[in-house]
Amino acid sequence: MAPEQSPEQPTSEYAGANSWRGDAAAVAMLTFAVDGVTPVLAAGRRHADNAMAITHQQFDARRGVPRLLSILDEFGIKATFFVPGLSAELWPGVVTAIAERGHDIAHHSYSHRPATGLSAIEERIEFERGCEALAALGISASGYRSPMWAATWNSAELAVEHGLTYDTSLMDDDRPYIIETDRGPLVELPPHWSLDDWEQYAYLPEPHLGYVIEPPEKALSLWTAELDGLREFGGLFQLTAHSFLSGRAGRARNLRRMIEIICERGDVAFMTGTQLRDAVLADPTVERRKLDRLTVDPAVYPNW
Repeated sequence: MAPEQSPEQPTSEYAGANSWRGDAAAVAMLTFAVDGVTPVLAAGRRHADNAMAITHQQFDARRGVPRLLSILDEFGIKATFFVPGLSAELWPGVVTAIAERGHDIAHHSYSHRPATGLSAIEERIEFERGCEALAALGISASGYRSPMWAATWNSAELAVEHGLTYDTSLMDDDRPYIIETDRGPLVELPPHWSLDDWEQYAYLPEPHLGYVIEPPEKALSLWTAELDGLREFGGLFQLTAHSFLSGRAGRARNLRRMIEIICERGDVAFMTGTQLRDAVLADPTVERRKLDRLTVDPAVYPNW
């Protein structure tokens, strides 16, 4: 049975002082993943011997993050950076520089291995090791994003158990909602592939991280269309960028232009993950729900 659908609500019914987006037509949450070498190593440790692949990812800390921080400084905007534990261990100075600029630091696993490929015990170890790596830098993360957004049905419970208060991994909405877990509430800030730069820019032949290099203008057109649609319907514009991708020169200029467009609209509020979490928790109209785990008939859908 398909999950019950909530009727579409006019934007005007959601705006106001008590709304999670205040009087804004939409909220823009700029997020950056400091993945570094983790996607390459997650494909197999043999790739540590591939100098091209490793240096491709090391652009992240060497040039990508500083460039993106400078662009954010131009606008005085605070963003949310999702950092795998290994990145925190390899580049502690980069991660602390992000925090010192006033940006949010959030949990993004330890190794960037998708949780759906791990056992429950492995997922827990991975989660806790990521927490420990951030804690070693004096960072207490409040948000979580599963690598590749590949959350399991246990991920929300795991996040709440470890004191995290929001997640951005699930895609069943374009407005925030609150997940009711057995351990307590977890604010969900839904992302989507259409607002991810990976699908536009990721190219690495070995290991295969993507075979597409789209022009920045195409990404800008797509993201602008999503922005205006979310302004019409009162949603969350959550841009997911990777510093090893959007930190490249032409793409960084494209990101600057995207921020300019958001500012030019005049009715979009910028928030970090923790700011948006607080706004959601203060809004009594935000939907609360339990995750609806699907029951599948094995006779119909074999486990190939």
